[in-house]
Amino acid sequence: MARRERVVRMSVELPLWRALAGYRVLTMVYAVLLFVFQQDKFERPAVAVGFLAVMVVWTLATLPKVSNAARCTRGFLIADLTLALTGILLTPLADAQAQTQDGPTLPSIWTAGSVLAFAIKGGWRWAGFASSLVAVANIIERGQPSRDTFHNVLLVWVASIAIGYVVEVARASERTLARALEIEAATRERERLARDIHDSVLQVLAMVQRRGTALGGEAAELGRMAGEQEVALRSLVAGGLLPSPRSVADGAPSNGSAGPADDAAPAAGGTRTALAGRLPEDPDEPCDVRTLLASFVSSRVTLSEPGAPVLLPAHAAAEVAAAAGAALDNVRRHAGTDAQAWILVEDWPDEVIVTVRDDGPGIPEGRLAQAEGEGRMGVVLSIRGRLRDLGGTAELVSVPGQGTEVELRIPRGKAEK
Repeated sequence: MARRERVVRMSVELPLWRALAGYRVLTMVYAVLLFVFQQDKFERPAVAVGFLAVMVVWTLATLPKVSNAARCTRGFLIADLTLALTGILLTPLADAQAQTQDGPTLPSIWTAGSVLAFAIKGGWRWAGFASSLVAVANIIERGQPSRDTFHNVLLVWVASIAIGYVVEVARASERTLARALEIEAATRERERLARDIHDSVLQVLAMVQRRGTALGGEAAELGRMAGEQEVALRSLVAGGLLPSPRSVADGAPSNGSAGPADDAAPAAGGTRTALAGRLPEDPDEPCDVRTLLASFVSSRVTLSEPGAPVLLPAHAAAEVAAAAGAALDNVRRHAGTDAQAWILVEDWPDEVIVTVRDDGPGIPEGRLAQAEGEGRMGVVLSIRGRLRDLGGTAELVSVPGQGTEVELRIPRGKAEK
């Protein structure tokens, strides 16, 4: 059952823009209150009232402009900074004593909001440009700047550049994370497609190769061509790993040993079709895992299950049943037609455990790694890959001469997600 992967992008800038919008409103209120409580000190209060009125209207009207980077255009930044610089330069006109005292300017700390907008929008270079203009305006406004003036100017300059640099680093990290999520989603989709190919096309080609070789004549040539296509497809599925020449020639493990490391029998392709008829249409609807595993029961396969339904989301139950089917197909292919297999289902509050055990010859040491290198991804993709996508694990334990046991663990919380 195919499930579409989606990459969710999370912007690290959105909280910064929200904070900037709040800062502009709060500093606007602060500048107005500062004038209200000190208006008796202004020789020309009308100038201050006029500027503050324009600043209030501008701040409230342009709040949508500082909601995100797309709306915060260069034109808005230039106009906003121009208003801040105008307020600084108008301060001596409204208060003649401003040049002799280290008092606040008309826009006060509202000016820093304009500089911060440059920093968030364009990084540290834009922040350095805007803060430098503010510094020049403050020095001109003071006439004879004091030590405190230079201190405040330097503080704004350093702080704005630092914030701009942090924003650039955050953006680079966000791009890297988004790219990593895209690669992960693409890899998971490729593995899912590889499992489907492994459960159908590859097994059919392997069967045609074996049957053609056994029949001889023209069928042998058809089997040889099927074997070549199987090798090419395995190489593509395995990401370019080329199988050994021996596996091309006979379609069997290069050491001739038995074990479930190789591909499942052709029955696995039919397993997916059989399971599809037992699954609900909604992939998130609960499905009884016992019902799906019951389709594997035969004279050679025994199912031990709890008395109550073992419920998992339909997509998770299908993947678990397909993984168990792949393990059983490997038993039929490599352990022999007389091998017995047992399926044990355990239903725990936090997880479901499905164990597939057989009494075959087991897997020789190192066979799994060798099979993976040859492009035979039965265990890696059809079993472990499926459980990994569900947030679970697949453990394989095998002792030569004592059979093989595959334990599938599916956490309920992760499987539901």
